Amino acid sequence: MTAPLQGRRVLVVEDEFLIAVLIQEMLESAGCLVSGPISRLAEALDAAGREDCDAAVLDVNLAGDRIYPVAEILSRRNVPFVFVTGYGQSVLPTEYARRPRLCKPFRMADLLGTVSTLVQARDLSA
Repeated sequence: MTAPLQGRRVLVVEDEFLIAVLIQEMLESAGCLVSGPISRLAEALDAAGREDCDAAVLDVNLAGDRIYPVAEILSRRNVPFVFVTGYGQSVLPTEYARRPRLCKPFRMADLLGTVSTLVQARDLSA
């Protein structure tokens, strides 16, 4: 699993410290270069607009703020992302209903597999 992710830049936006560290460690173990983790919406908006990244992992709820403005910026920049959430599918707005989503808690293999699929699909469309 590490080969497709080696050297890939992944933006991580997650406000729960332990989950953020876990996601970072999972991605780094596969060779990813992690930007973040970022825990606040304002910082995430800034990073989404300027960071050069291959993919992003986005917590749906950041301290009560929804992540959708960040998802919109990433979508415009053609940066693929996966939502991570403890909420069900119905929490996602219609425009994001088909985006990849991992339910907390998730397994390392699920996270790495999803991010790998995202970056490979982006490579094919480039």
